[in-house]
Amino acid sequence: MLLLTIAYFLLNQFPITNPQLIWMLLGERLGDGHYLYQDIIDDIGPLSAGFFTLVDFLFGRSRLAYEIIGRLLVTFQILYWNARLIKFRAFDDNTYLPAIIMAALFHFSFDMLALSPALLGSCFLILALGQLFSQTVLQKETSESTLLIGIYAGLATGFHPNYILFLPYMIFTGIAISSFTFRQLMLSLVGYFLPLLLISVFYFWNDGLEEALQIWPLTFLTEKYLYQSLTDWLILGIFPVALAILGYFMAAVLKGSTINQQKQRQLVILWLLFSAAEFFIIKKQAAYQLVILIPGLTYLITQFFLHVKREILAKACFFLLVLGLPMLTWWYWQMRIPNSEYFVKATDTEYPDDIMVVGDDLSPYLQSNLGGPFLNYQLSRLYLDQERNLREKARLFQMLQKDKSKLVLDPNGDFEKILKQYPALEIQYKKTSPGVFELK
Repeated sequence: MLLLTIAYFLLNQFPITNPQLIWMLLGERLGDGHYLYQDIIDDIGPLSAGFFTLVDFLFGRSRLAYEIIGRLLVTFQILYWNARLIKFRAFDDNTYLPAIIMAALFHFSFDMLALSPALLGSCFLILALGQLFSQTVLQKETSESTLLIGIYAGLATGFHPNYILFLPYMIFTGIAISSFTFRQLMLSLVGYFLPLLLISVFYFWNDGLEEALQIWPLTFLTEKYLYQSLTDWLILGIFPVALAILGYFMAAVLKGSTINQQKQRQLVILWLLFSAAEFFIIKKQAAYQLVILIPGLTYLITQFFLHVKREILAKACFFLLVLGLPMLTWWYWQMRIPNSEYFVKATDTEYPDDIMVVGDDLSPYLQSNLGGPFLNYQLSRLYLDQERNLREKARLFQMLQKDKSKLVLDPNGDFEKILKQYPALEIQYKKTSPGVFELK
């Protein structure tokens, strides 16, 4: 990890991505005393929003901090997962091979190594998976383990709402594989909903629960940002996926396994299936969302290297994976920079310190701060298109009046429609050019 990090930093670094800039803006905005959903419209998990606020408080808008913290979280996952595999006898031999395989897989894309809501949430999901692994070897009912499974999965959903899909995974695997009793199932469900209940209490205490319940479901209905294509993922991922498939068949068909190892393999296969299902609901199609697949792929690829008979083939595949994959993916994504919408394009135009962009082009924010509620454009547009009663119209007006932006960039005319609905707001702005409004 350290050697590859140094190599990445010495080579040409990648420009800042649109999601990463949004997380930085969100941390700044929340640090100024605003609240997610009440004052800022975005689809991020509340716990991730709080974490980005802490990062902004400590380091400001620092990309280096995002890179370092991300790699620390990656290192934690690597060490924890390898330790779990050894402790619960996932393989016949104790080996550190999963650690180096996992480190290589995290270099599938540059953004998988940096801090992101998906990476934060996956840290807790891998803790939950470790507890599920413990259920395959323990011979007595453990209330602590089943409670922790639920708590970890609930925290992961609080960091990354898309991980709500692992609630049915937890229920199904708990019953079908870990043989949960009714008491254990109820205990894990209580643990799952406990963090979400505490988040709800926080918003209720700050008079924002109604806004959260109104906006949060819309996050699953917005249009998808296709930052990276499935073709790109297939080209780069065909080799590790092929090794994982071979590893599964070698372990399941060609070699005998203990009952505990069979249960562990079933947990991993279902984990990968539920992880793949997540990509039907994600709204930002970028490689950092793939971190959830890495523990399962690591387990299966390790099976390949442990059971392959030909030493030359094993060595060739090992070096292609550990050294070839990081270098190939770095070069591939570098070639995609000029034509990719994933990265924020630099601009020479000077803007005030406080602006609001009602659109997808975030380049004006490179040197400015967010000055209004509309951070996620697709979610904001869906929110604005809703039918509103008088009370909801008053709430939207208060949201816009609370912290008025000095300059509003409105390329699609959404803000202009709002001004026509609120004459009291319209008199406060003047249109200086098409799609540009300044505060009088």
